[in-house]
Amino acid sequence: MQIRQLESGFAIADAVTPDDLDEIARRGFRSVICNRRPGEAEDHPDDSPLRERASRLGLEWRCIPVTPGDYGDADIAAFGQALDTLPTPILAFCRTGKRAVHLWAQARSREAGCDIPALLDAAHAAGHDPQPIRELLKA
Repeated sequence: MQIRQLESGFAIADAVTPDDLDEIARRGFRSVICNRRPGEAEDHPDDSPLRERASRLGLEWRCIPVTPGDYGDADIAAFGQALDTLPTPILAFCRTGKRAVHLWAQARSREAGCDIPALLDAAHAAGHDPQPIRELLKA
């Protein structure tokens, strides 16, 4: 699991296992957002083992499952609401971190006074190609 900071109080990661949640809690995260869909891979039949472990560790859990590249208005709004209401710091994850960074950028871009170049720079610094994000934000 690789954790990459995008902004103060928010980071993304690639695939997380129930055992990884212990490390996430040790690092001080208070909330976790899962963007993986049930059954998308053998290692993720659903989020129940993760949700249960998070609960035992005192982590807030939110599941906003999305298909890669298919981010509807409701998904973006739910992600933005999670960013605004969950206890920080927050860690969001999917298989590679791509869906998490895309949802974060789209949610933040809807806020007044958003600095789009700063979003793109943060995504790039976290190891993600900013071009697809730029295209999503134009759409």
